[in-house]
Amino acid sequence: MPPTDASTDASTHLTTDTGTASAPGNEDTLELRLTDDFLALLSEDTGSEDTDPCDGGTGAGQGGRPANGELLDHLADWGPVATPAGTLHLVPVRLGRDVPLVSRWMNDSAVDSYWKLGGAEDVTANHLRAQLDGDGRSMPCLGLLNGTPVSYWEIYRADLDPLARRYPARPHDTGIHLLIGPVAQRGRGLGSTLLRAVADLVLDRRPSCARVVAEPDLRNFPSISAFLSAGFRYSTEVDLPDKRAALMCRDRLLRDLM
Repeated sequence: MPPTDASTDASTHLTTDTGTASAPGNEDTLELRLTDDFLALLSEDTGSEDTDPCDGGTGAGQGGRPANGELLDHLADWGPVATPAGTLHLVPVRLGRDVPLVSRWMNDSAVDSYWKLGGAEDVTANHLRAQLDGDGRSMPCLGLLNGTPVSYWEIYRADLDPLARRYPARPHDTGIHLLIGPVAQRGRGLGSTLLRAVADLVLDRRPSCARVVAEPDLRNFPSISAFLSAGFRYSTEVDLPDKRAALMCRDRLLRDLM
């Protein structure tokens, strides 16, 4: 998974990333292979009846299973959603089509300081390929706003990620990472708008998911503020391999109140 995060809205010099731990590639996210039997069980699971929120404390893969999209409820079919900024559509990344754009965003100095994916296009391609060729627990997407790519997303199963070892994870917890690509789109409140829209989209399209989580760096006050503005709440602090993070949650039960 990507590294530490940067600001969502507050500064044009910073970009948004809600990643957890390691830098290049997806070694942490994909370090444990899920068995076929376990994948089948997950696809049949309708979720837990436990609704206690955050208690403190498809795809384009090569192996068949990611293409089915069971682990993320067929994200590729979620469709567009209206936001105050325009119509947002999450579209799974295609390597042949999208690597140059995503790589260009990753080579922005402000972005690279957090995501650590600058350099040749192969660096970005390998990071994307690790997810697309995986078991489907993490899906890289472009966020199209009124048809124009303005953001890069990673939607992932937090309950199947090493992050789950650091907090009381629940079945189907879903995590998000966000990068606002064009510099001109940063620092205008767009990040908060998109974060709210995508979190609510996850809750709408994943009925088994009771909460959406993110883990911005605890020192990144602008990013935490943006999540709060997007309807997330601060839950607890978690120690990750390269940062101390604020665990932020958007709960299904509280979404109409925040």
